[in-house]
Amino acid sequence: MSTAAAPSAPPRQGGTRVGLVLADLVPASRVRDVALVAGGAALTGIAAQLAVPVPGSPVPVTGQTFAALLVGTALGARRGLFALALYAMAGAAGVPWFAEGGSGIGMPSFGYVLGMLLAAVVVGSLARRGADRSAWRMAGTMLLGSAVVYSVGVPYLALATGMSASAAVAAGLTPFLVGDALKAALAMGVLPTAWRFVNKH
Repeated sequence: MSTAAAPSAPPRQGGTRVGLVLADLVPASRVRDVALVAGGAALTGIAAQLAVPVPGSPVPVTGQTFAALLVGTALGARRGLFALALYAMAGAAGVPWFAEGGSGIGMPSFGYVLGMLLAAVVVGSLARRGADRSAWRMAGTMLLGSAVVYSVGVPYLALATGMSASAAVAAGLTPFLVGDALKAALAMGVLPTAWRFVNKH
């Protein structure tokens, strides 16, 4: 006579089960998910207003991408996608919360907003595999998410402005690489530290 084996618990990393993102630590409910999605969209919109113009480029340096990647990582792929989709649709409809108070799909930088949707899915999926539990994996996750944003944003910039591919890279990628490295370094501390706090308490 055979007996059914008891299901094994999800693997643990750093004291907490892998497969969870930070948002899963809040008691589950539909209200929670709606609030997280709306909050993620609002956070991205607020961060987009922290903008510094880049000479020779129609794309400013902002906190937008950093916020979007944190939202995707903390909320997970599905909720992160919904949050960034809400942000994109509301901005496209006229809410002035794109970079520098902009709105609409005619902005040359709108491709970066579209790239953030895909990036949220990528970083959220990696977070469920424990990528936000260690500093170096978190840095790699942020850099990969940034690369996804650029993979959509730079071609869109070229099409929207008539720039050549090399000019679009020079205006829409190169000036931001140092900032992306700094954002990755900041993320190395923020999310792994949050998990260590959770595990401790």
